[in-house]
Amino acid sequence: MRTDGILDSTFYRNRKQQYPLIEKGEGIYLYGKDGKKYIDATCGPMTVNLGHGVREIVDAMVEQARKICFAYTGSFSTDAQINLSRKVMEFTPPGMSHVYFVSGGSEALEYAMEAARQYFLEKGEPGRTKMIGRWQSYHGATFGTLSIGGHTNFRKDYDPYLMKSPHVPPPYCYRCPFDKTYPACGVFCAKYLERLIQYEGKETIAAFISEPVSGSSMGGMTPPTEYYPIIREICDKYDILMIVDEVITGFGRTGKNFGVDHWQVIPDIIVTAKGMSSGYSPLGAVIIHEKLYEMFAGSRQASFFTGYTYAGNALSCAVGLAVLEYIQRNDLVKQVARMSEYMFGEFDRLNRLPMVGDIRGLGLLLGIELVKDKKNRTPFDASMNVAGEVEKRAFDRGLVVRAGHGFINAVDGDLVIIAPPFSVTEDEIAEILDILESVICDVCGH
Repeated sequence: MRTDGILDSTFYRNRKQQYPLIEKGEGIYLYGKDGKKYIDATCGPMTVNLGHGVREIVDAMVEQARKICFAYTGSFSTDAQINLSRKVMEFTPPGMSHVYFVSGGSEALEYAMEAARQYFLEKGEPGRTKMIGRWQSYHGATFGTLSIGGHTNFRKDYDPYLMKSPHVPPPYCYRCPFDKTYPACGVFCAKYLERLIQYEGKETIAAFISEPVSGSSMGGMTPPTEYYPIIREICDKYDILMIVDEVITGFGRTGKNFGVDHWQVIPDIIVTAKGMSSGYSPLGAVIIHEKLYEMFAGSRQASFFTGYTYAGNALSCAVGLAVLEYIQRNDLVKQVARMSEYMFGEFDRLNRLPMVGDIRGLGLLLGIELVKDKKNRTPFDASMNVAGEVEKRAFDRGLVVRAGHGFINAVDGDLVIIAPPFSVTEDEIAEILDILESVICDVCGH
């Protein structure tokens, strides 16, 4: 394959696509070797929260590289790992006490699932093997995370290899899976979890896993206010672990430290990655509540069987520490909350377009659902690939957005996701909106 005329032996995600060569990045912008400038309105995607080319992070990488880049954490620890563990706890909800560092989100959720299994083995309840997920969710591309995820298109080819995990419908109020209307529904989507637990047998369930605010799969789907308090209550009632996937939403993306902070809910395990290192180095984390740690600390065995070679990588931990310090020093979580109000206020003008059915999200995570018929919420035919065409034409005009598909019934559904860096300005939001509005109108023939 050739990329921009250069012989290239990389095995790309899409073997039919030609990828522009990026030479450098600065703030919200990426610069190609051909001189073209791109607005990175999805943070690649939803990872480079600080923006590109932040000097302080690069300096921290260089300083750590001069000391030690890698020390196997099966034998050693490093100041970088210890200092990052302390810093992480400054962001977490009360009661979260310890953290295990990995290389990314899929790894983190796999480890969280193993921790849940270990927890119930230690409690003498080996029959608790099932992890409940949500339909149309996405948690990663490993067999374990695909099992918990509920996006049918991602699962279908690998179904013979997946765990048989139960799933509940998502809190998708725009198209309620139960044909109910909030708030008269009594948040039935949350209460349905209890019904599923009873069907499956409470003695078989280990954990419920969900994203507080959906990322790539449903584009900013945010549950009703009562949803997570009800979920927490049900998990407590049946002694089930509540695991939240904050790979995208962690460390400020929603305008709070973590997504669950919007509902004052304390989970048992938090899984996070992406913005934790802002993409400057691979890094993820599994953050556990003190009740789990106390169980493990008193365990008959000192360690888990599982572990990862790059767990606690010193260079990545130094990057993570620099990123979190930068967030605190520049008060970026509050900045996200301020810019969120502005961004959603400006994007509200898209509601006048007949093909915009729903604008949803929280913080600097915004999803636009596109429809054929606004009144009846009729989706476009999947064969039209409307969101994909919006993504392509926006890219041609130098705007990088993220398309989503198949979230309604595993076939239909078109959405466009915007998730700019925390440093985004009002002028940059206006530029994103102007291009995107023009492209949507062009694609949908308005």
